[in-house]
This record gives sequence, C-alpha cells and structure tokens, in this order.
Amino acid sequence: MSGTVRTDEGSRLGNALSGLAVALGCVLFLGGFAWGAVVYKPYTVPTDSMSPTIVAGDRVLAERIDGSEVERGDVVVFRQESWGDMPLVKRVVAIGGDKVGCCTDGKLTVNGKQVDESYIPEGQAAESKAIPTITVPEGRLFLLGDERSGSLDSTAHLTEAFSGTVARSAVDSRVDAVAWPMDGMLARPTGFEELGPISSPGPLRLIMLAVVAGAVLVLGGGAYGPVAKRLAERRSRQRAEPVGVG
Repeated sequence: MSGTVRTDEGSRLGNALSGLAVALGCVLFLGGFAWGAVVYKPYTVPTDSMSPTIVAGDRVLAERIDGSEVERGDVVVFRQESWGDMPLVKRVVAIGGDKVGCCTDGKLTVNGKQVDESYIPEGQAAESKAIPTITVPEGRLFLLGDERSGSLDSTAHLTEAFSGTVARSAVDSRVDAVAWPMDGMLARPTGFEELGPISSPGPLRLIMLAVVAGAVLVLGGGAYGPVAKRLAERRSRQRAEPVGVG
C-alpha cells in the first residue's frame, strides 16, 4: 500500500514539474521570438556588393539602432535619396572628423593609419578604387562595399554634396548575422580598434538561446506524460507476471 502511495505522490510531482517546464518553455520560446521581432529586422540583400561577407540573395538580420550608435567597421542598412532611396547594405569605414583615402600599399587609410580589413580576400584590396583623401563631415559616414571593384558606394558619389558621405540619421539598422543560408553571426571587424571603439554584437545570441531553451523545455515537459505512463505500465506488467518456483 505504501508503495502505491509513494508512486502516486511521485506521479503528481512529476506532472507538476512537467507542467511547469512546459509553461516556462512557452514563455522563453514565445518571448524570444517577440524580443527578436522588436529588436531585429530581416532584409534580403539583392547584390554582391558586400561579397564575400554577404552575397546576393542572403537573408540578414539587422538590429534596429540609432545612427548615433554606429562605429567604424559596422555593416549597416540605410536609405539615401540620391542613391536610389531604397534600403542598401554597406560597411562604415570612416565617421565624422576622419580623414579617409585609398590606397597606401593597397590598403585603406583612415587618419593616416593603414587599416587591415580582414573581411576582404587577399589580393582584392589591390583592386580597390582610388579614393582621394577627404575629411568626413561631422554627423556623416563614409561607406564602402566589401567587394571593392564593383560596389556602388561612397566612391561612386564623391562629386555629390558632402563628398559621397551619408548622414547618420539615414541608418536604419546594423547587420548582426546572415540568417539564410545559416552562416551565423558576422565576424567582428578587425583593423579599426586603434582608431576608436568598435560596436559590440546585439542580443541575437541571447534571443536564440531563449528560443532553443524554450523549445527543449516544451518538448521535454510534453514528453514526460507519455513516457511516465509507459514506464508505469511496464512496471505494472512486471509485478503481475507470476514468479516461477524452482
């Protein structure tokens, strides 16, 4: 009799913990998606101007930010009327007050320092278009595509007002990851650290952790009932089997 009581108590406790796991899992899973929808925007990149970092057809996740938060090395989504007034994706290589030019020994220079751009394949930097040294106006950004030879970026608009730069207010978001194909988080830009601070990644990893943990808890909690029932039936059958006498 006491064995039956303990079994019933264990079953009730297991069911309670299972329900708690499912409830917590739902909160994490749905909360993670809601958090992601608030913080991030998806974009499909139409060209190879950011190749090989991002290629045509890639689906990226960009964190909604204010233009004042942009730092050198960031890959941003922006809209500039004179560039076609459509969402564009480029890399920020210089900010207001910087002197930028290309190329010295095949490398971009910012404030007289050569920048080792790890995101550009070896040999491609030598193909970069020449940029006369200009000073970026305050509150504006100088933008280049990672595919330097064919990208329509600030170098294609040097004759416009403000030397082809874009206002910080034109920035809509900062790209954190390539969601499809699942290439994951963009590598943090190297080469700009000596010039000033670089941006930290957004909360995408935490969001994904919440979603995955929530899914595991929902599946695990939901599976408890059927598994516990099957184990109980097996134990019941074992107790009911007659014991042979030797």
